[in-house]
This record gives sequence, structure tokens and C-alpha cells, in this order.
Amino acid sequence: MSDERVRYSDADLQEFKAVIREKIEKAEKDLQLIRESFINDQNNGTDDTSPTFKAFEEGAETLSKEQNSILAGRQEKFLRDLKNALIRIENKTYGICRVTGKLIPKERLLAVPHATLSIEAKNMQK
Repeated sequence: MSDERVRYSDADLQEFKAVIREKIEKAEKDLQLIRESFINDQNNGTDDTSPTFKAFEEGAETLSKEQNSILAGRQEKFLRDLKNALIRIENKTYGICRVTGKLIPKERLLAVPHATLSIEAKNMQK
């Protein structure tokens, strides 16, 4: 009989599920903060300042909005990946590398719960 387990036990899957749900909750709060800062008008009452400073400020504001938009996009992808991990838990395919078919080490999954590749497979991509 092989030492390689085909999948994680139901108890392990429940542990991962708890970790993922916690990360989803935090990620949703973070996304909400990003969206709120994106929506809020950051007018600091500088309408009467020098036109040069106003141009700099508008440029910085545009840059900030772009950065917030990028951050929001990344956060949305992170949430989607976490939710997909929950689906894999329900399907009992969570923690199985999609390239090698081997179990991804538990330490990696606790650090990166949405991982679908083992370090071995990740290194093969380079």
C-alpha cells in the first residue's frame, strides 16, 4: 500500500474550511474598505489653492483611484479563489495538486488556502 494519500480526511477538510471562511470574511471587509475609499470624494478643501498644486493633487487623486481599482480587482480575484476552494472542499478534491495529482502539503494550504499547485508544480511553471 502506498504512503501517498489520495485526499485529505474529512476532519482536515473541515479545518481548512474554517480557515478559508475566516479569510473570506476578512477579504470581504477589506474589499468593502477599498470600494468605500474609491467611491468617497477625497476633497480636502483645496479648491482655492494654487493651480499648480491643484494639478498635482488631481494627478495624485487619479493615481490613487487607479491603485484602488487594481487593489479591488485583486481582492475580488482572491475572494473568488477562496470561494472556489470551498467548492473543492465540498467535492473532496481540495488540496490535490492539479498538475501532479499529489497532495499539497498542509503547511502550504494553511498559508495559501486557495493554492491549487504544489511547490513542485509551481516550480515547473518557471
